[in-house]
Amino acid sequence: MKHKKVQGSWTFRNSFKNVHDNGDSAVPGLTDTYIISVAILMIILAELLLYSSNYRAGITLHVITLISLSVSSIWIDGTHVARSLQVLTLLPILRLLNMSMPIFSEMTIDLYVYIYAPLAVPVYLVIRHQNISKETLGVQFRNVGKYIPLALIVGLIIAQGEYFTIDAGNLIPDLSIGSLFKISLIMIFFVGLVEEIVFRSLIQTRLSKSFGNIQGLIFASILFGVMHSGYGTIYEILFTGFAGLIFGYMFQKTNSLPFVALAHGFVNIFLFGIIPLLT
Repeated sequence: MKHKKVQGSWTFRNSFKNVHDNGDSAVPGLTDTYIISVAILMIILAELLLYSSNYRAGITLHVITLISLSVSSIWIDGTHVARSLQVLTLLPILRLLNMSMPIFSEMTIDLYVYIYAPLAVPVYLVIRHQNISKETLGVQFRNVGKYIPLALIVGLIIAQGEYFTIDAGNLIPDLSIGSLFKISLIMIFFVGLVEEIVFRSLIQTRLSKSFGNIQGLIFASILFGVMHSGYGTIYEILFTGFAGLIFGYMFQKTNSLPFVALAHGFVNIFLFGIIPLLT
């Protein structure tokens, strides 16, 4: 009896996959875009609760969202909507890591390593599980020499604008070569690279397949903005959402992950390192 019950549930789950293969919804009665939209709204609501200082409710909703998306992506595994839900689980993980990471160092800049290094593990697992190609991720170095100065300019402009929206303290003590090297290493290879894989290579790409390129770009940028709610100002959410549009458009046009990762990294280098020490 136990064996028959398991077999039946497996057949029922596979029926979802067969429905999706025929061009219908992964879940009968619900469109794929509806399911993905609900997941996006849950993440946004959780962030808005945190923004309003309702931390317990915000964290609780993020945990519920993480569990719900994880179970749903397993239940309807193999479908496009499952893959979309799976990449969205990275956002609750990012927020929970950000809010629960113990302080291992007196240097605030080191906290970014303790957050983004662990986040790289589920990011890698998602990429591996979905068998996402380097081309889809944007891992290509064609014209990267031309993109470096453009990334520098874009990074400086965005950082200068963002400096007026938040109280960005300096994360390095001075502008010595050692300090600049450290902040560059962390902001480009930990923050910039990991966030751009999450928001552009994974989330924007999946949402574009579900909603279209323009809507996918907009939704990914909204998520990018609300995930900066921790700064406690609506101007930062709006500005980073706008920055997300720029990064997303750059990624759509070039399909170059190094380009947007560098631009993102340069923003943070200027914002949290160079500009505060020069003003």
